[in-house]
Amino acid sequence: MAAAYQSHPEIADTLAMKRRGLTLALLTFTYFFSYMDRQILAILLERIKADLVLTDTQLGLLSGLVFAIFYATLGIPVARLADRTSRRNIIAASLTIWSAMTALCGLAQNFTQLMLFRIGVGIGEAGSSPPSHSIIADLYPPEKRASAMAVYSLGVVLGAGFGTLIGGVVAHSYGWRIAMMTVGLPGIALAILVRLFMVEPRRGLSDAARAVATPMPSVAQGFASMWASAPARHLVVGVTLTSMIGYALTGWGPSYIQRSLGISMLDISRYIALPGALFGAISALAGGKIADVLAKRHGLHVQAWVVLVMKGLSLPFALAFYLIDAPAIAIGSYFVSLIFANSYLGPSFALIQHLAPLQIRAMWAAITLLVINLVGLGLGPTLVGWLSDLLKPGFGEDSLRYALIIIVLMTPWALFHYWRAGVLLKRVEDAAAAR
Repeated sequence: MAAAYQSHPEIADTLAMKRRGLTLALLTFTYFFSYMDRQILAILLERIKADLVLTDTQLGLLSGLVFAIFYATLGIPVARLADRTSRRNIIAASLTIWSAMTALCGLAQNFTQLMLFRIGVGIGEAGSSPPSHSIIADLYPPEKRASAMAVYSLGVVLGAGFGTLIGGVVAHSYGWRIAMMTVGLPGIALAILVRLFMVEPRRGLSDAARAVATPMPSVAQGFASMWASAPARHLVVGVTLTSMIGYALTGWGPSYIQRSLGISMLDISRYIALPGALFGAISALAGGKIADVLAKRHGLHVQAWVVLVMKGLSLPFALAFYLIDAPAIAIGSYFVSLIFANSYLGPSFALIQHLAPLQIRAMWAAITLLVINLVGLGLGPTLVGWLSDLLKPGFGEDSLRYALIIIVLMTPWALFHYWRAGVLLKRVEDAAAAR
């Protein structure tokens, strides 16, 4: 079958475009399982801490650095492979690995065993996002790419929400170990569906310029090409800082709600997880749609400024969540912040894929994710855990609250880079229009 498609590329192109909705859905569900398997740890942290007798620093390492080192660094060789071979097959294999490792986390008897299984989850998840970004960029043209990336990013908010919901409810009745197995094992079935029904699109299918058969650039050349693009540099810094703040807050949010607001794990799962996922999904979809509409009228540079405005609107409500003691008002502020907070996902990754050379889109995605995850995922939750232990002698159980406030206050730094990326992209567009 594959040989027949290769000998008739027009048939393969037609099939890929006919199934692009199905492909996007499968990629989104894969991303959903990725974040569900990742986020379930957040709602289980307090149970795991008590069962295995761990510190906040150790919990932060499990949520952040231990996972991120392998997840981020292995993304580069996986992306290099994805730029040359079947991206669909890589995604299916990766999904199988991380789903099995998530289930095995439920068997851990100490910190070391849990750490090793979390490393396994990170190794598996390294093969998901770079090829997924590349496939979406091939299936959707620039004017529709932010919306498509926003749909894909629903996996983040919905996966996090359902990971919290399922993890909390199952752990309440059966313990945290069964909860890990419950969310891990179904991913293996999804991997089979990905392998059977996803179509591999031709590289550059939705771009005006066709991908030219040239020697594959080295990893160093991939880094160099991204560094040479000033807008890409600012986008990567902006999305990295934004992700670091987001990973820190989502990784420790359930623990903060339990410790400082006095809401139980079960109530978080029942009454906060799904509304939070809904508001986050609205934010992601609206951010992508608004970015595409405004870009069509004013140029792609506006997409960076959409993130600037939306994240700026989110900031005061995020701070209120950690500063207000009244649970109802604090949770209400949290929901409002989510309406704006996830708007950055679609526009950020769409712009980076727009700037990337066709032949190394997966490589650019992997480089972006390498930086995001080493700094954002690696340092965000880990830094919060370390700050919480550091502040504990002076603030007691509220040490986590103040650690999270410190992280939230880094938001303006990220916003500067989105503003600058928009300025530089506009200059490129103006120069192209003048020619």
